[in-house]
Amino acid sequence: MIRKLALAASITCAAGLVVGLGSAGKQTSARRPSRGHVLTGRVLGYPDCAPLKGAVVDFWQESPNGSYERRGQASVVVGRTAAFRFEGPPPPSEGGRPSHIHIRVTAAGYADFVTTYFLRPGERSGRITIVLVSGL
Repeated sequence: MIRKLALAASITCAAGLVVGLGSAGKQTSARRPSRGHVLTGRVLGYPDCAPLKGAVVDFWQESPNGSYERRGQASVVVGRTAAFRFEGPPPPSEGGRPSHIHIRVTAAGYADFVTTYFLRPGERSGRITIVLVSGL
């Protein structure tokens, strides 16, 4: 599987592409005021970049006390537009690594995809697009 990281507002559909637009790119706005971090995005299928309705996006992050707890986890089943939103407290840095959110995406007929979204210091929102490759 090809994995690329790009910081561009316009993308072409590429297998395994993860586009992160946090504080270095176009910001997304929270639907309501947030005291934490809001990560939004979409799940698309390769090669046509069609939204993958029904994909499951799992998130987990470290809690402020440095452990992985249930309150820092969530799962979302995406709808027609394949959009998702995850809001939580900004995760702390871990063992010298920057603050980050783990993400796993599964969808019927597609290879599972696992990645990590790294937050920039002070980042309050970010956006990613994840493209899955058919496992058939």
